[in-house]
Amino acid sequence: MAFEETNEELTVNAASLDFRLDELCQRKMLMIDNVQIDPHQIADSGEYDLEGLFVRIRYAIESVGARRVVLDTIETLFSGFANEALLRSEIRRLFQFLKSFGVTLIVTGERGEKSLTRYGLEEYVADCVILLDNRVNEEVSTRRLRVVKYRGSMHGANEYPFLIDEGGFSVLPVTSVGLQHKISSEIVSTGVPDLDAMLGRGGAYRGNTLMISGTAGTGKTSFAVAFVAAVCERGERALYFTFEESPDQIVRNMRSVGINLRKHLESGRLRIVAQRPVHGLETHLVTIHKEINQFQPSAVVIDPISNFVAGGDLREVNAMLTRLVDFLKMSAITGFLTCLTENGGRLEATDVGVSSVVDIWLLVRDIEVSGERTRGIYLLKARGMAHSNQIREFVLTDQGIKLLPVYLGPAGMLTGSARVAQEALERETATQRKDQMRLKMAQLERKREAMEARIAALRKEFEAEEVEYQQVLAVEAAQEDRIAEDRAEMSRSRRISG
Repeated sequence: MAFEETNEELTVNAASLDFRLDELCQRKMLMIDNVQIDPHQIADSGEYDLEGLFVRIRYAIESVGARRVVLDTIETLFSGFANEALLRSEIRRLFQFLKSFGVTLIVTGERGEKSLTRYGLEEYVADCVILLDNRVNEEVSTRRLRVVKYRGSMHGANEYPFLIDEGGFSVLPVTSVGLQHKISSEIVSTGVPDLDAMLGRGGAYRGNTLMISGTAGTGKTSFAVAFVAAVCERGERALYFTFEESPDQIVRNMRSVGINLRKHLESGRLRIVAQRPVHGLETHLVTIHKEINQFQPSAVVIDPISNFVAGGDLREVNAMLTRLVDFLKMSAITGFLTCLTENGGRLEATDVGVSSVVDIWLLVRDIEVSGERTRGIYLLKARGMAHSNQIREFVLTDQGIKLLPVYLGPAGMLTGSARVAQEALERETATQRKDQMRLKMAQLERKREAMEARIAALRKEFEAEEVEYQQVLAVEAAQEDRIAEDRAEMSRSRRISG
């Protein structure tokens, strides 16, 4: 029963929320009764009651077998009357009349100056009171809902942000129901093999939330896109939220680091949602929830979360991101967040203050040495992993992100041209040492050859002397033989003569 809008107006307005009232009316599941009340045509005199309205309501309920009745808005019924006692009595009687039919009654009413409603009675008669509010802070509008009372039922007492869009109504809880997330021991790659090695187990646990922070131009988006590409290469779905670049711009820029996102978009494994952070935090959170529920990804990237500061104060941003991380964990979705930190500020901190709720925190930073800037990355935290504590220099190449081995010079870690110069110096020193060793080996070879030549000469001299000695021995042996023969001859001659 509408007191302000006609049937046609209600039907058109509801269609914008994808509610087809005309179809429901045709199927006899809904009746819309428009009651026109013009205060200028009403004279407040004599007895006044709502009997005529009761008759119309009874007829409508019986016509469609209604189980729910809506009165929108109730103030219009009494806009032309000033007898407040009479109004209160009739409102109470209206509620009792509808309760007698066993229907659920929904009544809309305007906010009063000192009470929840204009007449201050509906909130006491009703079993459930829901307060709607619309606030504007820093030119950003936010709708909020609060259940003031609900007889016979436990209910949340907090304010809940809600949205009205083409899909209807979306209401989000302020806090998580509890830390009862399902965990997984499965390891998934970050898309950068060298970074996987730094994490100790070859990647991150599925369902973990990673955050990479750093100043502008340090390569945060490149790491995020490498993570997305790895997810899609595994045949899984990835959802990428960006607040600074269009999808085509991201696709084009990532070609420079050897990552082809176009094929993943065409395959349907990747969806990029690009929008400016000009809406309220609740709008962004609801959008993220809806996109996740529709796309069902296994990984979500938000680049960067620091842009949410434009939609609310730090406390609200922290609460919103905490809810988001809780939602990702409860859904067993691996999250990857990028966060921009200001130059000159403390790098081991973020403006949004969510470092305590993420599982892995990566920090990328510029390293300035000898008038040159290079990039470095290190792990500030990695829950449940014996991770590396080294600062690793990395480069963005047309073959992807490459982490260079840790290089320590005499004065500590070297990067960039200082590293190249030191490496060149060490290569030259190594070359000189090799040349010196080759020279010494050549000298030793010459000594060996000289020694062998002397040995050969001595061997020849020995052999010549050996031949000479053998000849002498042969002569002496022949002489001995002749002497023996002579002695034998002399013996024979003596025996004959005797």
